[in-house]
Amino acid sequence: MSAGATLAAELAQAARMVSRVAAGRSLAEQFADQKPHAHTSRGALIDLTHGTLRRYGRVQALVRELSARGRADERVEALLWCALYAIESGRYREHTVVDQAVKACTLLEQWSVKGYVNALLRRFLRERSAIEAALAPDEVALYQHPRWWIDSVRTTYRVGWQAILAAGNSHPPMCLRVNRRRSDVQAYQAELSRQGMSARACGADALLLERPVPIDRLPGFAVGHVSVQDLGAQRAAHLLELAPGQRVLDACAAPGGKSAHILELAEVALTALDIDAVRAARISPNLVRLGLRADVRVGDAVQSSQWWNGEPFDRILADVPCSASGIARRHPDIKWLRREQDLPAFATRQLAIITELWRLLAAGGKLLYATCSIFAEENERVVDSFIGVEPLARRLALRDGQPAQWPPSAEHDGFYYALIEKQV
Repeated sequence: MSAGATLAAELAQAARMVSRVAAGRSLAEQFADQKPHAHTSRGALIDLTHGTLRRYGRVQALVRELSARGRADERVEALLWCALYAIESGRYREHTVVDQAVKACTLLEQWSVKGYVNALLRRFLRERSAIEAALAPDEVALYQHPRWWIDSVRTTYRVGWQAILAAGNSHPPMCLRVNRRRSDVQAYQAELSRQGMSARACGADALLLERPVPIDRLPGFAVGHVSVQDLGAQRAAHLLELAPGQRVLDACAAPGGKSAHILELAEVALTALDIDAVRAARISPNLVRLGLRADVRVGDAVQSSQWWNGEPFDRILADVPCSASGIARRHPDIKWLRREQDLPAFATRQLAIITELWRLLAAGGKLLYATCSIFAEENERVVDSFIGVEPLARRLALRDGQPAQWPPSAEHDGFYYALIEKQV
């Protein structure tokens, strides 16, 4: 099959997947269900779907501006979004994209719209300057986030809010965590260099790759020398102030990255808990690869009577479920699946989790509250609400001297941390 025919098949499949996101289904679920197909490349589908959804606000606005016939079939709309992304990505010749998008109509069983698809895409190529001018006042098209998300970021981050939105549309960095039990940052950096890969040290255990690579190209990955973990996520284990012999709970642990980092840093007795049995099953294999062990349990953090033996923990990591707004560039469908009204529901769940976990914390122990959110409703407001009703709770300064909230940047995703001590 020719490269052009492959692009038609990939555009058609990407359109099916993006249309399902528009209907409320996540990309992760779809890729998990995706069966290998002779005419589509998984890499190309990831590029087309993720790229389209990173630019979703823009490509939607483009189709509205270009179309003279109003809304089309949902798969046709999605095909146009994907084709416009493909054109603007620079990965393909423009007229090849137009030709293959027309052929994709047949694969989608939308024969009657071939002329419409052809005319709309060719009009875009002819009238780009005028169309750009028409879209200029549209903030959703410009910042490529939902209106409520833009307003929230602008209100919370009065300085630099545009950069935060721009980072949310970018390709995420690939950061490595060196397993200090088996190597060190300097030695592993040298090994990468010998393999023709450039990386720079950017944390106690972290190396930021100049260019992402498949994990099977990482030297020593299979034998546990290194893991892939965002620099922002790597803050957690260091902020816990670990010491040998402590009893530590990672309360929302799957797939186990932070649990592994905790065990790499200190000889502690770790319980790794997660409510999702399928996700929890991924923890032990990750630990085995790194030469680590933990007590892995399946259970609900707010139902501790079902899994806790009554012995207090010295440290608790509460990496709570959240909007995932700080990692939206890794999962760009999140921006469009989340709703503003989701935030109070997350906050209620988050407060319930740390309230229950507080009972499990030893006197003098410390609980680290963590999210991958950039919204104050899930971060400062939850922590303030908790401390306001717990007389023994005292918020501590973070030992790395960094602010609690890291917005996404070129080096890391968006994360929030608050360390709370139970006073004696």
